[in-house]
Parts: sequence; structure tokens; C-alpha cells
Amino acid sequence: MSKTEIETVSRVENLSLIVERVYNVPRQLVWDAWTKPEHVSLWWGYGGVPLYVCDVDLCQGGSYRYVQKGEDGTEYPFIGSYREVTSPTRLVYTQIFDVEPFNEYESVTYDTFEEIEGEKTKLTSRTEFKSAEALQGALDTGMEQGAIDSMERFAKHLEKI
Repeated sequence: MSKTEIETVSRVENLSLIVERVYNVPRQLVWDAWTKPEHVSLWWGYGGVPLYVCDVDLCQGGSYRYVQKGEDGTEYPFIGSYREVTSPTRLVYTQIFDVEPFNEYESVTYDTFEEIEGEKTKLTSRTEFKSAEALQGALDTGMEQGAIDSMERFAKHLEKI
């Protein structure tokens, strides 16, 4: 499947949702903007709902907590822990949408940052689910579109830094 700098591509393979995009910036900048809370809080999430809590302990065994708040005050918390942090090439972490009944489904995300032609970076985010039911549940809640939207907002954020 060919990729361009201006589109985000997603697909489902087995029990995984894969989202990819090429950015016209060096890998270290992509890594920093993808992992540092002062950046993450500006682009992460679904549907433009603000991310008002962005706690990150970016180290193997560390954890994170993101909370979005809807216009009606409803909170949407996400939590997880970092299994691997290899700057600037690979990040592996768990993710739980911390609202019943979804909080019983933990997924694992593998983010890879591939340097292309020195000044471009291909970001591939592969989220694995433990069962077809868990994957379908995530897809039904809009996770795929949320991931695409986040990558698009991330691209706009990269243009500003």
C-alpha cells in the first residue's frame, strides 16, 4: 500500500488496528511531539474533545493517564503503562479506556518511528486486542476514526513547532 505525506492510512489485520502516516519532519521531532505531555495535550484524542489531564512518566514500567472532558462535563479517562521506551524508534504501551464496561479490555500499542530520507518519519501505530470482541468493541466506539483524527491533529501540531 503506498503512503503519501498528506494522508493517514488505517486497516484492521487479525486482532490489530494499524494506523500509519508519513510526516515531513525528522524522527526526533516526531518522537518528542508524540511523547512529551506539553505536546500530547494539544493533539491527542477523539473528536476535538480537549485533553485536560496529561500525566506521563515516560520510562519502562512508567505509566500515563489522559482525561478528556466533553462539553457536558463527561470525563473520558485513558490509562496505561509503558512496556518499552526506545527513543526515538519504538514505544510499546498498554491502553485502557477506564470506563465500565470498557475498562476490562486492555490493549497493547506498538508505535514505530522509521526515518525516511533523513528528514521524513513514518509513524506506524499498531494496537493489538486480546479478542475479536475487544477489537470490535473498540471499533464500535469510534477508536479507528479517533486514531485517524489524532494523527491529523498531530500533523497540524508538527507544523507549528
